[in-house]
Parts: sequence; structure tokens; C-alpha cells
Amino acid sequence: MVDGRVGEPESSDSMRTFGAVVQALREYHRLSREEFGRLVGYSKHTVASVELGRRMPDVGFVEAAERVLGNTGVLRKAAECLERQPGLAAWFRRWAQLETTAINLYTYECRMIPGLLQTELYVRALAADQLPPLSDAEIEELWAARLDRQRLLHERPNTAFSFILEEHLFLRRTGGIEVTRGLIDHVLEITELRNAEIQVMPLVQERHAGLQGPIRLLETPANKWSAYNEGQESGQLISDPKVVSVLQARYARMRSQALTMQDSVSLLRRMREDL
Repeated sequence: MVDGRVGEPESSDSMRTFGAVVQALREYHRLSREEFGRLVGYSKHTVASVELGRRMPDVGFVEAAERVLGNTGVLRKAAECLERQPGLAAWFRRWAQLETTAINLYTYECRMIPGLLQTELYVRALAADQLPPLSDAEIEELWAARLDRQRLLHERPNTAFSFILEEHLFLRRTGGIEVTRGLIDHVLEITELRNAEIQVMPLVQERHAGLQGPIRLLETPANKWSAYNEGQESGQLISDPKVVSVLQARYARMRSQALTMQDSVSLLRRMREDL
């Protein structure tokens, strides 16, 4: 499943352990969650979620907490043990972590709607055909992980999100007509965000720079670009500048080949009306 499917029993033991370390250090410094949150730049609710092992801390949280709580290196070491995150496959976790601090995120998808744009019913439709079959608990974790990642679109208004989606992803009607209607409605809502650009690659397109497969690119706050490729039960984080440069060039070409944002919205609305 795109963005990493649940392929193994997931445990949050390492997340709970990390959270317990944060809580112990915070209490040692006599800080409430609200006070600590102000110092690290996160809400008290996020602090609580991390301490209770419900949320994977991003790099920014770890570094800020390390500075506030003594800069001993304990939290950085503990963060290295965060190997499991419910709802995300092992090969996808590093990319998901990089997403949380990226200043630019580009996604071209030709197989299915990317996780950042999926709806709950769409996720459940995809999960219904997974092999080996997923348990109810795994499906719940899958959707919870998607929902958590999707907060980036709203919580990071200064991050630029670009999506190029093949028209056939909507024409396939994965999950049925009602699921597709809800999916198109959701994607149309995302197009209204100032930090999100969604373009549709038309079904009939004589020139296409992305025929070799999906492309994911991101730029870190340090202005370093990385790429990610995902296949059957595997994923690869790419940092080689030469490879990343090639993918950037292909993505840039596709932006000129796909429909404009305005035309993409018009097409989505027509498809919605035809359902």
C-alpha cells in the first residue's frame, strides 16, 4: 500500500519508553507539560501524546527537548531506538519523519492516491484487498497513521506541497462510486489550501516524463533534497545528489505537462458530476 502498509505486528514499546524518559526529565526540571511545550515550541497536547507513546516525536521535538532538558544526549540516544511506529511500515518510517520538518514536499503518483490525500473510506477500501489480510486493529492503525500525517497539510502552512496525480486514479473508482465521490470532494478541499498545489495528469497525454514510476521529493530546512521510491513490500530513501537531480528534472517537466491547477480542479469537478 502506498506510503507503507502494515506488514508486521506493530508495537509502541519504544515510543512509550522514549515518552517515559521525556516525562521523567521534564518532571525532574519541575516543568508542567504546558511550560515544557512553550519552551520546545509544541502544544501541551503534543507533549502529552509523545510522553504517553501515542505520537512519534519528529526531529525538531527531539532536538528542542534535548536543549531544554539539559543537553545530555540522553534523548538523542533514546530517539535512535524508535524503530516502530503503528500504522507505518518499517521501510517508510524514516521518510515519514523527514516529512514532518520538510519545507517542500513533491509527490507524483500513478498507482493510487497518496497517503497525504487519502480519505478514511479510501484507506479501508485499499486495506480490504491487502494480502496477507489485515486485522481490524491493523486497519485502524493504518488509518490513524494516515490521519496523523495529514495534519502536516494544516499544521505546516509554510511547507509547500505539490501533487501530480494521474487521472485514472479517480476513474478506477476504488471502493465504489460513493468512496470516489468522497475522495474527489476531499481532494478539492485540499486544493483550496494556500500551501497545496494539485495537478492532474490527463489520461490522454502524448508526452510524459514520469512513465518510469512514482516520484517523491522533499527539501529539508537545511536545503538538502532527498527522494523516496516505494515498491512491493519495500522502500528506498535516496540521498545521492545525482539521482535526486534527475528526479527533480523529471518532476519539473511533468508540472509543465500536467493540467494547470485551475484546469485540474475543473476536471475533478466534472468527474464528480459524472459519478
